[in-house]
Amino acid sequence: MNVCEYGKGNSKTIIFLHGGGLSTWNYREEVERLKDKFHIVVPALNGHSGSDKKFTTIEKNASDIIDYIDIVFHGRVFLIAGLSLGGQILVEMLSQRNNICQFAIIESALVLPMKMAAILTKPAFSLCYPLIRRRWFAKMQFKALHLKSVFFEDYFRDSANIPKADLIAFMTANYSYMIKDTLSNCRAKTLVLVGRKERKVMQKSARIISKKINDSSLEILPGYYHGDLSINHPEVFVCKLLTFIS
Repeated sequence: MNVCEYGKGNSKTIIFLHGGGLSTWNYREEVERLKDKFHIVVPALNGHSGSDKKFTTIEKNASDIIDYIDIVFHGRVFLIAGLSLGGQILVEMLSQRNNICQFAIIESALVLPMKMAAILTKPAFSLCYPLIRRRWFAKMQFKALHLKSVFFEDYFRDSANIPKADLIAFMTANYSYMIKDTLSNCRAKTLVLVGRKERKVMQKSARIISKKINDSSLEILPGYYHGDLSINHPEVFVCKLLTFIS
């Protein structure tokens, strides 16, 4: 597994799981604010730019990260945070291993399958895939994602490097993922975050996750879009993280 590491001398480890179609830069500004106090690991998710593995399923990506934690950190870390696809992978990790971390932050994770979107993913992305290497198309997609302009070059470079099969695989998985009953066994103290300006299905998913995990709290963030918090407001995200673990 390819990872970026920071603050290796620090005892408490935080793992950040980036969003689908993004890469390790998703949490760049959080890393800068936290690396003096924490050991931070940011894996490149399977099938994404910088990864050494193809994407197959959310379940497999979750088990790969658990295996990595078993080998490197003896089976448990201090905190794991994940956004969107990374949030789904974190939900799955907590379902597979209820004590994989002491704290968890799940941001904008979809757990209600969108069957029609999943069916349409392959034909839609097969049709538009040649356009992802076009700068004008990337700018259009970037604007729709509400990302800060400083990230455009990273987004353009890394989205263009995602193989078509991986893009279709992780987008289909994103629309198809279902929450597992074993999530109710989760022992991590969990913060569930979702933006008020996100789709209703995302807010409903957040409520389901929070209800499923006993030791959890839910925050619906006024004025925030999908992924807005960790990508565009890292100072607020870090403040919430530090308050949450204190």
